[in-house]
Amino acid sequence: MQLSDEEKAMYDGRDGPAVQKAMDLLVRYGEALDAECLVQTRNVCATITSTTPFQREFALAKGGMDAVFSEFSLDSQEVVQIPKFKVFTSHLQLGFDPGQPERMGVNEETVRFYEQSERHAAGLGAQIMNTCTPYQVGNIPTRGEHCAWMESSAVVYCNSVLGARTNTEGRESCGAAMLTGRIPYWGYHLPENRYATHLVELDIEVESVQDWGLLGYFIGEHVQDRVPVLHRRGGLEQVPNLPRLKHFGAAAASSGGVELFHIAGITPDALTLEQALGGRPPREVLRYGEAERRLAYEKLNMTAQSAEIQYVMLGCPHYTIEQIWEAAQLLEGRRVHPDCELWIFTPRAIKALADRNGYTKIIEDAGGILMSDSCSAMSRAVPKGTRTVALDSAKQAHYLPAILGVQAWFGTTAQCIDAACTGRWQGGLQ
Repeated sequence: MQLSDEEKAMYDGRDGPAVQKAMDLLVRYGEALDAECLVQTRNVCATITSTTPFQREFALAKGGMDAVFSEFSLDSQEVVQIPKFKVFTSHLQLGFDPGQPERMGVNEETVRFYEQSERHAAGLGAQIMNTCTPYQVGNIPTRGEHCAWMESSAVVYCNSVLGARTNTEGRESCGAAMLTGRIPYWGYHLPENRYATHLVELDIEVESVQDWGLLGYFIGEHVQDRVPVLHRRGGLEQVPNLPRLKHFGAAAASSGGVELFHIAGITPDALTLEQALGGRPPREVLRYGEAERRLAYEKLNMTAQSAEIQYVMLGCPHYTIEQIWEAAQLLEGRRVHPDCELWIFTPRAIKALADRNGYTKIIEDAGGILMSDSCSAMSRAVPKGTRTVALDSAKQAHYLPAILGVQAWFGTTAQCIDAACTGRWQGGLQ
């Protein structure tokens, strides 16, 4: 690895033992990746706080929150004092909503430990956003900006929609980046790796959030960790908005390992199809029409058998204020079935806006709950007795049956709201 003079000084211990350990981790990481050098970053998104009983016992036994950061974010068994972060750092979602501990099966001791951990992280300079969608609540890097982000749906949005540059990092590499402002220069930081490898020709129009989720699920399965570019002759009739692109990327990152996609004429690195491909022919051309759409829908619903719904979960990735507004419209004047629960997840900052706009009251008057900071996949929490769940997220429909052993129906937001109010699934492919 070629280090700059500034990086050599950090590596040699100029800025203290924590920074030295961070640099050592980054050098070892970069050498394993065959990275020639590090690149400067001013934007990190990662899990920083601690919530698990194991981490609580570790903190008590080893010397507090610095010990947790040393072990889990710096890969250091030696406890070192953690200085303030050098770069803008956002904390991602938790394993539970601290405002709903009983509902999520969390005891008060765990909540108190989390609050201690949160204060520690905030004191180091972390922004306690508690969301998988940091770009919704103030962290919006610019095109070409080098970042160090965790969380698959956040990474693919950052790379593709915002045009910033990041790989899917882990807690350790992000922890080191917070203290050094550096990350290995490899993967999607390099311009030549950002060109599309697969061309996806759209034979049908893609309109609804459900449509974009299905398309993402199909593409992820077929391209895996490659870079797709979407193209429709004559262009898309409707430019996809934030919720559609969010659900598309999350689905592609779930069924495959997509970290970057392009949409010809829409996303920042694909003003033209030729630009997205970098002037090279695609390795493979895929076609997406009604048959492929139907197949993706059937795969997403393959675990579902019972029409009786005990739980409806919305907000994966976390809902936008537009999606909360839509859910409130669909719920107003109705009532969630007594044998079903409706949980909607959103960033805490957006929940505050929903509170102010009256959407939270509409949802709660109907018997639903607007929650924050987590989701059922992260928390592994669902209402007691849940056997079958309804979801408007292809990502959650992919993961939740495997994580919790439940059946899952995937459909539109309206179909999910209907299921919550009737206790039965009556949706279908529209």
